[in-house]
Amino acid sequence: MKQKLTVLLQSPFNHRLNIKIWQVFFLFTLAMSFTSQAQTVIITKDADLGSGTYNWTNNNIYMLDGFVFLESGGVLNIEAGTVIKAKAVPTTGDNASALIITVGAKIFATGTATQPIIFTSEADDTNNPNDLAADDRGLWGGLIILGDGVLGNTNPTSNIEGIPTSEPRAQFGGSNNSNNAGVLQYVSIRHGGAELSPGDEINGLTLGGVGSGTSIDYVEVIANLDDGIEIFGGAVNIKHAAVAFCGDDGFDWDMGWVGKGQFWFVLQGPDEADNGGEWDGAIPDGNVVYSNPTVYNLTFIGSGTGTVAATNTNAVLMRDATAGTVANSIFTEYAHKALEVEDLPAASGIDSYTRMQNGELKFLNNLWYGFSNYTTFDANSTTGIIRATSNADDPTCAALIAHLTNNNNQLTNPMLTSISRNPNNMLDPRPQSGSPAFNGLASTPADPFFNNVGYKGAFDGNGSNFWLNSWTALDQYGFLALITSVENTDALPVRSLELFPNPAKEKIYVSINSFDNKLVTLELFDLFGKKILNKSVILETGTPTAIDLDDVSNGIYVIRVRNGSSQVMKRFIKQ
Repeated sequence: MKQKLTVLLQSPFNHRLNIKIWQVFFLFTLAMSFTSQAQTVIITKDADLGSGTYNWTNNNIYMLDGFVFLESGGVLNIEAGTVIKAKAVPTTGDNASALIITVGAKIFATGTATQPIIFTSEADDTNNPNDLAADDRGLWGGLIILGDGVLGNTNPTSNIEGIPTSEPRAQFGGSNNSNNAGVLQYVSIRHGGAELSPGDEINGLTLGGVGSGTSIDYVEVIANLDDGIEIFGGAVNIKHAAVAFCGDDGFDWDMGWVGKGQFWFVLQGPDEADNGGEWDGAIPDGNVVYSNPTVYNLTFIGSGTGTVAATNTNAVLMRDATAGTVANSIFTEYAHKALEVEDLPAASGIDSYTRMQNGELKFLNNLWYGFSNYTTFDANSTTGIIRATSNADDPTCAALIAHLTNNNNQLTNPMLTSISRNPNNMLDPRPQSGSPAFNGLASTPADPFFNNVGYKGAFDGNGSNFWLNSWTALDQYGFLALITSVENTDALPVRSLELFPNPAKEKIYVSINSFDNKLVTLELFDLFGKKILNKSVILETGTPTAIDLDDVSNGIYVIRVRNGSSQVMKRFIKQ
């Protein structure tokens, strides 16, 4: 992952992030020090959890060895900043390592923006953002949470996928859609999805029959081999959720989920990915209970237009007679089609297309753009962004296209600031000033769960709350743009700051493009904000300035270039 990293300072978009530089620096420096102290590794097997109360603290690393079940009545409290790792080859004989919160148990994983709770592989050095990459998938199982919520299924209970059907503790479902399985807040789940058998993997976060009493807010799944987040029935609500570089679908719902969601983000890699959303109704399709959630403010970015190895079939696939409302969202940069709503022959019974025609399935005020060579708002097989189901009753998708048009769905550029699938600090999925994301919004439901915001998609382009910052692997691994405020644009006419090589050894070179030979203050900080270097230099266009690192210990540092009230900074690794 050695590369030159670039951060934009003065661009047409940067003026929107109007926060003080010291606030950004404080959050940034703390975000990389999740496990800076020496920690004890505690091997955790199934026998180590039961129906009692357990407290995991951030002075330890907890190593999952095999399938570990928190049983009914059990409570697991996880302190902010705690790292949970998992063995790739368990000593227990299980096919993978995973944490399973069973029906009647509760997990309270309450992290913070500066001290997230991290679930990851034993191979992951969480202090080194360069040791694992976004395509390092399937290194352990995942996190599974089960409840006794209502299922759209032939039977009122089911066995969760990914766990052997012979395991009774993996059963879920019932009649209580308000059950409380605990809290997930500022939780990052990394490099999971171990393959148990060909085509049978564990999702990053699996929610089976989880009820509305559970709180899930600020959750990330990155580099999972299977789906990022999959929901089976129940009524759990999910807010501020990010799924990146997963091998299958981004968000998957199934078996009668009737919850709510807002501020969901998907970023798919070019090497391996399927649908952004695969949204199913019930088993069988005509079940009296079927999926009917309400989701607002999604930003789904696919594997990229043009030739990619990823399947990336649709931005959204709705099938198995799902209903639901999808509103004020952005779908862009997919290798193939935008949307398929399953339309089966009439003799097959109810389907998602019929639910749309009946008013149960709604797409309201969404933006669609960038689907390779598919550029027309129709179901033409060679040019249309809509995928018609084989042998559909409505082969031209006339009813679907009319529904999209009548409900203010637009085929137009959402004008996202910057899309990148490389760790080059150039990912900024917020809409630019003048984007259609700020116009023509559907009304937000009068429900305390939903925030009434003035933009489409998961991120505000006019404010400072870029909620992926600090706590996510996307930030730690160097994907997110670090854009600072510029209070005096005349003081520091900088276009970009470049640090190379990165990682560095004996020296690191600082270069600023389009700089008119300004005298600046150049500072070097460690992760705790301690200033290691402070000197005045003249940075000239095209002439790098070297910083000697012989007396600097290995680790992660920040360089800040300052002139008056204008500042720009960038992190690097000394190794």
